Amino acid sequence: MSKPSATYTHGHHESVLRSHTWRTATNSAGYLLDSLESHMHILDVGCGPGTITTDLARYVPQGRAVGIDNSAEVVEKAAALASEGGQNVTFEVGDIHKLNYPDASFDVVHAHQVLQHVTSPVEVLLEMKRLTKPGGIIAVRSVDFAAMTWYPEVEGLREWQQLYLDVARYLRGEPTAGRQLHAWAKRAGLDAEKVKAGADTWCFNTPEERKWWSELWADRMTTSSFAKNAIESKYATKEKLEKIAEAWRVWGAQEDGWFAVLHGQILCRV
Repeated sequence: MSKPSATYTHGHHESVLRSHTWRTATNSAGYLLDSLESHMHILDVGCGPGTITTDLARYVPQGRAVGIDNSAEVVEKAAALASEGGQNVTFEVGDIHKLNYPDASFDVVHAHQVLQHVTSPVEVLLEMKRLTKPGGIIAVRSVDFAAMTWYPEVEGLREWQQLYLDVARYLRGEPTAGRQLHAWAKRAGLDAEKVKAGADTWCFNTPEERKWWSELWADRMTTSSFAKNAIESKYATKEKLEKIAEAWRVWGAQEDGWFAVLHGQILCRV
């Protein structure tokens, strides 16, 4: 089976952005916040619709935050969001492997849910290191799809999990990135004694949370780029994806439903 170049597994369908726009500095970058100072300049790599970037900008009122993404369409959405907020946040289109900034341009270089989607995460970390000032911070967080867990067991969700792992790897990503971040950081030449590794979770269990989480995944199974990639890779058929989408709806309707998403995260001093 031939493999394409690294591709963003989810694409930018509404069902994907529904999740991305929910993200904030508090629920997605809390491990970084205590390290921020008001004067800092932050680069948010792979910023998506910019909700985390815009939120981080509020923590550096005398500094600035810059969001970079390779999708012009998503950057446009992020810029629209920024226009409603403060004046110290901007967004640009750029390739995370080679960004058009001089060495040591930023106090903090941050990436949320990015390294799981690239073919060479160590190369991206090297670029992040290049852009970070001496004494500055590299902050990275990524999910571990194999470590996700839920209750109750619903027929079809284990099939979903394995399908996601297969499709992500077909696209040359690494869906268990969270558990490997600290090792990749060391391979990128970061001082092991200055790499602080940790973990955090999202947990969905209220009726509102279950409805939101299950519906966005049900929609992704049939309408997002994930569906296209799953069929193209021959890991799934349209019928299989519809079955998995229904499994998500069944889980979402469970009164005792609970879903935990594990993230690995690292703070690295340069």
